[in-house]
Amino acid sequence: MASPSASIGRVQKPLQRAISSTLGATRCYATVPTGTPEPSTPSAKPARRPTYFKDTTIASFESFLPTSSPTAALPPTDAYQLRTAEVGPASNRRTITRLPEWLRTPIPAGNDNYKKIKRDLRGLNLHTVCEEARCPNIGECWGGSDRSAATATIMLMGDQCTRACRFCGVKTSRKPPPLDPHEPEHTAEALARWGLGYVVLTNVDRDDLADGGAHHFAETIRKIKAKRPSLLVEALTGDFVGDPDMIRLVAQSGLDVYAHNIETVEALTPYVRDRRSTFRGSLAVLEHAKKARADGSLITKTSIMLGLGEQEHEVVAALEALRAVGVDVVTFGQYMRPTKRHLKVDKYVTPDEFDAWRRRALDMGFLYVASGPLVRSSYKAGEAFIENVLRKRAGDKAAAAAAAGEMGGKLGEAVALEETAKTEGA
Repeated sequence: MASPSASIGRVQKPLQRAISSTLGATRCYATVPTGTPEPSTPSAKPARRPTYFKDTTIASFESFLPTSSPTAALPPTDAYQLRTAEVGPASNRRTITRLPEWLRTPIPAGNDNYKKIKRDLRGLNLHTVCEEARCPNIGECWGGSDRSAATATIMLMGDQCTRACRFCGVKTSRKPPPLDPHEPEHTAEALARWGLGYVVLTNVDRDDLADGGAHHFAETIRKIKAKRPSLLVEALTGDFVGDPDMIRLVAQSGLDVYAHNIETVEALTPYVRDRRSTFRGSLAVLEHAKKARADGSLITKTSIMLGLGEQEHEVVAALEALRAVGVDVVTFGQYMRPTKRHLKVDKYVTPDEFDAWRRRALDMGFLYVASGPLVRSSYKAGEAFIENVLRKRAGDKAAAAAAAGEMGGKLGEAVALEETAKTEGA
């Protein structure tokens, strides 16, 4: 027989559960704040936000109606006027300058050429300055109407630079990964697939290497020329720490155009570029490259960004210095800030100003000048012109050689006839 205490315990537990459930449903507090809203029941629906129509937020309703007469074109003074906008919360409003209309470019829409180039690059583990530097022309250059019109600027030696220029969007590292020994072969293979007539090669600065990557660069050019001798190659190089032997090695590797960018005027160079990159050092690179070939056939090229705060007389002085070392081609483009961590844009230069600089540089004796807001150092319009110049030079040399051979043949015939006549007379 069970003890009385055990029987009471069995009855007490269910009773405690019943009492606690009853008290939980009618729980109350010692103090209830006045004005406290009643807790909402799960079945109550949240109130809908009232909506209303307002036709003055952006423009009047009439602005969207079609009219019988087309809208007149804006004059340049209005079209080039910069527009501002206020952004941020009401407590911290700030005014920003909107990107001008002439700098707006369409987003790459997945053109077949664009997809093919990107697929080939990823498959061969290659990098491009188009992607790393966030070039605004990537959709235009990669998405050409046919394969021969599409171009890409291959970036050698990885995607991490040992220098930290304040305008550049390429990643920075003190100790980048080692060079890929297969990169020269992979680059030559990719370019052979694309069937281009002109290609630009560039590289990140590799101050961690004894030669700055010059031998790797030269080997890539030789591989390309071995696979496609007719392909014209432009090399946009770093300064190789100012070593003339390394500059000469690349210049004599079989390339057709040697490019090295001064980026900005001399006064702004310490603030815009890495402290190891100097204006006079860049001039020396271009001069050494020009002298690397005794016949002077190598075209040298550089690029200047506008909109960083440069003055007119400073740009003129830079152009005069470039002509003094024999630079043939110069390009002008608008500096565009890659991220908020980079230098701010001091000024958006208008297309009319770019056209004025183009005419001024041509008057100073440059072979070719590409100047425009979206022009970059490897812009394909400039490449097309340089390609024609190089092919014309090659054609002239071939014609001269053929003429010399024909003249030599005629001269030999004349000598033979003269010898025959002398023999018969004797």
